[in-house]
Amino acid sequence: MKKILILGASYGSLFSTKLLMAGHSVCLVCTKPTADLINREGTIVRFPIKGREGLLDVSSKSLPGKLSASTPDTVDPAAFDLIVLGMQEAQYGAAGVRELMGRIATSRKPCLAIMNMPPLPYLRRIPGLSTDPLEVCYADPGVWKGFDPALTTLASPDPQAFRPPDQPKNVLQVGLPTNFKAARFAADEPTQLLRDLENDIEAARFDGIEIPVKLKVHDSIFVPLAKWPMLIAGNYRCIRPENMIPIRDAVHGNVDKSREVYDWVWKLCNGLGADDADMVPFDKYAKAAEGLGKPSSAARALFGGAEHIERVDCLVRRIASQRGFQFEPLDEIVSLVDERLGKNRAAH
Repeated sequence: MKKILILGASYGSLFSTKLLMAGHSVCLVCTKPTADLINREGTIVRFPIKGREGLLDVSSKSLPGKLSASTPDTVDPAAFDLIVLGMQEAQYGAAGVRELMGRIATSRKPCLAIMNMPPLPYLRRIPGLSTDPLEVCYADPGVWKGFDPALTTLASPDPQAFRPPDQPKNVLQVGLPTNFKAARFAADEPTQLLRDLENDIEAARFDGIEIPVKLKVHDSIFVPLAKWPMLIAGNYRCIRPENMIPIRDAVHGNVDKSREVYDWVWKLCNGLGADDADMVPFDKYAKAAEGLGKPSSAARALFGGAEHIERVDCLVRRIASQRGFQFEPLDEIVSLVDERLGKNRAAH
């Protein structure tokens, strides 16, 4: 049994459910009211199951692993085998979390991010990429100081999940039950830990039912970049000047335009070192997007008044400019996000 610390109880509860099914021990880091609720009632994650009507509720209380929840100030990272970073990037600079990040860096424990925004120490593993000019895209780049790139990796957060608005904060619903595709660590020992967890999750069943959303560990450090074309062609194109639209409409409103955006980001990833085999073909993504009837979390946060969102749009544009590339549709996205964030900050 491994002990795993997960920062973020919303998206993190999806990954934790898979670990609990496999018999591991998980501690979720969240706010005090949410921690109290989870410690009292556990978590419920609702999965769509192929060939089955409706959703299957998987309660942490019915799983073999042990779940607890804590506030950031009470956690000792050194007591865990693996740290999973499941919060949105801007949240790592929050009071309490920032200090916990410092303790995590000092603990020298391996860290697996399941974020859209890649941690700076992970980007430092990409040969030839200069990360200093990328810091401006992060809400608080200082939280990543002290992290060892060799002990930091990223899993492409392909599974889509959301908290149903009419449910308490310990309930999560999976909209798209795809897999977490993790790049190996630079070191062998933490990579073996990931592979062991991958095998444990693969073998686990719930009442004899195979539950989707697996962990897949890859040798290529570029596999998580497969999310970037999806984010730029879908998630960020939900953002319009005055409103937001579902991911499905952003992709399928003009499929040729979406393919052009997707292919451009794909080529940028190729230029960084990714093979075509590391990426997800556009047609496969477009098919999955047909089921994404809600705007992206970035769009919902922007139009909900957020002063910070994850800026993968900014990151991709700055990486492209390092490579001497420029793309007007991406410039337009970055401008729209900048404008909306400016309005939100002026309103506070």
